[in-house]
Amino acid sequence: MNTEMNARPGAIEGKDGVLVKDIKSVVGSADTLMKDVASATTQGYAAARTRVEGKLIEARSGLDDARLAVAQKTRNAAGVTNVYVRENPWRVLSVAAATGLVIGFFLSRR
Repeated sequence: MNTEMNARPGAIEGKDGVLVKDIKSVVGSADTLMKDVASATTQGYAAARTRVEGKLIEARSGLDDARLAVAQKTRNAAGVTNVYVRENPWRVLSVAAATGLVIGFFLSRR
């Protein structure tokens, strides 16, 4: 099991800008399509629609890659947490108890 929290540093952050760019491109293409529909021929409409569909496929692919990266990071974090809790049960229990006491103290003062 991989107990490193950052197994692939930048896996999500690097795709962030690409996803935003792809989504902006899709919106821009859709806007162009809407403008072209009013004055376009059937061929122009078909070409614009093909461009928009291509941009949507790219954006979906990017979103799927980001979803997979987030899921992998979440699995890694859960695995690391599981290992830590199994190796340090009393430490985790004491932190949880202290947190409960602090929250209880603040709630009782309301």
